Amino acid sequence: MHTMIQVSDKAKERIIQLRKQEGYSEIHNIRVSVKGGGCSGLMYDLGFDDHTTPGDQVFEDKGVKILVDKKSLLYLLGTTLEFSDGLNGKGFQFINPNATRTCGCGESFAV
Repeated sequence: MHTMIQVSDKAKERIIQLRKQEGYSEIHNIRVSVKGGGCSGLMYDLGFDDHTTPGDQVFEDKGVKILVDKKSLLYLLGTTLEFSDGLNGKGFQFINPNATRTCGCGESFAV
């Protein structure tokens, strides 16, 4: 498994914490996808999933498995999943080198 998508230490801790809080087991991985919408044209979608579909790419970083569908992969290559929980924390953030612009909320981007 490659690490085309990286997970920061804080994001890993938060993923493990959320998996327990929401009653998911270790077989539930993180699914990251890109969908149309948002103020910049494309939005990130993040959730738990225990199924892979044909065409999914599976990446692993710091013990976290990440599922990405083929359509979203081009937008996400080289991205780091970060988590910020400070006073101005925005939760999960995507540090995406492919994005030419992002919106203020960090959940929407354009390429």
